[in-house]
Amino acid sequence: MSYIKKLILPLIILTLSILVQTGLNIYSIEQKVVHNAISKLSIILIIFSISWIIIALIRVLKINFLRRYDLSIQDNLQSRKIHTQFNILERILIFIIILLALGVVLLSFKSLKNIGVSLFASAGLAGIIIGLAAQKVIGSILAGVQIAITQPIRLDDVVIVENEWGWIEEITLTYVVVRIWDKRRLVLPSTYFIEEPFENWTRKSSDILGTIYVYTDYTIPFDALRKELTRLLESTTFWDKNVNVMQVTNATENTVEIRALVSAKDSPTAWNLRVYVREGLIKFIQENYPASLPRTRIQMEGENKKSEGDE
Repeated sequence: MSYIKKLILPLIILTLSILVQTGLNIYSIEQKVVHNAISKLSIILIIFSISWIIIALIRVLKINFLRRYDLSIQDNLQSRKIHTQFNILERILIFIIILLALGVVLLSFKSLKNIGVSLFASAGLAGIIIGLAAQKVIGSILAGVQIAITQPIRLDDVVIVENEWGWIEEITLTYVVVRIWDKRRLVLPSTYFIEEPFENWTRKSSDILGTIYVYTDYTIPFDALRKELTRLLESTTFWDKNVNVMQVTNATENTVEIRALVSAKDSPTAWNLRVYVREGLIKFIQENYPASLPRTRIQMEGENKKSEGDE
């Protein structure tokens, strides 16, 4: 029913404009200037109401088609791909329809006929777009088309851009909106994702690995810490039961660096899992091996001399 409402207004405008134009053809107004003005206005309204109806139909068809592809499911890679393609395709079609409508309107005015004809001249519409491709706006549009074809990003992809972590919320022909984790919005031109390097964490799948670093004294029992990591993972629904690895990745003069590698179904869950595991491991060390917390050892010079005198 809501789809029909979108078509009511343009259909009313189209019907009234056709009636007015038909009436002018049957009954002429004495004042020629007024007659011509009403005639031109009705023609313009007919052109734009038809364009409006076509655009509304495109949107209705897109919405009905995309209902088959649910973005809320866990494995939504195919859905995100289809949504991205159709959203950008919709904007391309709307852009072309508006451009054509403007061209037809300009053709209806003798004084502006040359401008209208230029839109359909031998170079054609494609020639005009190519000729203006050096301009930033058209360059962004072409970048949007390239994103739709090559898909370096898709809707709901998790990305890191400009040192910010977030999700692709909206992709248009000229810009992309990234929803930052703290609910801010980062708006970037489409050309950014063609020309600049960025991280896409869900390019192939939504599952992801999380890393937790813990720094302890050399006296920490590694086997006990591994068992605690396994217990923590098995006690939470954040873990997807795929990756559970603990390794000593570095050692300095004061501490050892222990890295826990875990996995989760998506990046927000991985973040919660990392926080949970980090807190659990620290609490385990505090309660069971407090002497293994990071510490600095200082040997007093007087103690050395005393030890030598005792000998």
